Amino acid sequence: MLVMVICMAGCNNAQETDTQELTAQNAASTETRTDTNAGTDAAKQDAALSDEQEPQNAESTAADSSDILVVYFSRTGEQYTVGVIEKGNTAIVAEMIAEQTGADSFEILPADDHYPMTYAELTDVAKREQSENARPAYAGALPDLSKYDTIFIGAPVWWGDWPMIMYTFFETNADALAGKTLIPFSTHEGSGLSGFDRKLASACPNSTVGEGLAIRGNDCQNKQNSVKDAVSAWLAGLGM
Repeated sequence: MLVMVICMAGCNNAQETDTQELTAQNAASTETRTDTNAGTDAAKQDAALSDEQEPQNAESTAADSSDILVVYFSRTGEQYTVGVIEKGNTAIVAEMIAEQTGADSFEILPADDHYPMTYAELTDVAKREQSENARPAYAGALPDLSKYDTIFIGAPVWWGDWPMIMYTFFETNADALAGKTLIPFSTHEGSGLSGFDRKLASACPNSTVGEGLAIRGNDCQNKQNSVKDAVSAWLAGLGM
């Protein structure tokens, strides 16, 4: 009987030991699963935060890194074949270029806007400025041109040439335009690009002049889908 009591006590101790070990193992396993789940949840949170932040950072980078500028001169009022317009033909093309390339833009505005509203009077003023080789001043400060590698430059054709105010821009900023790619575009009613590219190269001899685009002013007002297609095809040809 004494032997049986000793054996039973030993068995009870062994069972208690096994139970304690099993309980410890289960606790350790639970802690491991908890730690693993916590790590997984933290990783998911980090990934979600990263996904939320990346588009914002990409958008900010894109907005801050534009190296293209559109500079243009445009007129409203009475226009040939289309009557009185509220948005200038060249402004319409300039906006399309900026939209499709993500470019910044700057409008050349006369410091003294003496240009008349009627088409006949405007042509007289434009002819007089050309015969006097005038250099009308423009208003406002340009953006920092050193930021840009490519600059689109547009205007209506006045008497087969750039408006004289554009020569003010070329000559005033000749040093800042040096080494850049300048791409001309015109709006017209039959004279096409009218040598804008050649005259731009002469005015800015230290710049590279790219292939220009000519758009009819009437189309800018009445066929904007076809104008947008023409702008898209031109930009594609330029590699943009």
